[in-house]
Amino acid sequence: MSEPQQFDRKMLEALVCPQTHAVLSYDAERHELVSRAAHLAYPIRNGIPVMLIDEARPLD
Repeated sequence: MSEPQQFDRKMLEALVCPQTHAVLSYDAERHELVSRAAHLAYPIRNGIPVMLIDEARPLD
């Protein structure tokens, strides 16, 4: 299995949660952007954040 593409952390300054417009944090282990305000984690695929609410994983 190949290594996932690296996420450009500079993008974090421009990206916000599409549901709450809150700041996101980067989870390098899971390759996700986390919105604690919405309790959602958005996947990063091939180095590109998928900022669709329908694609987000609910946080426990």
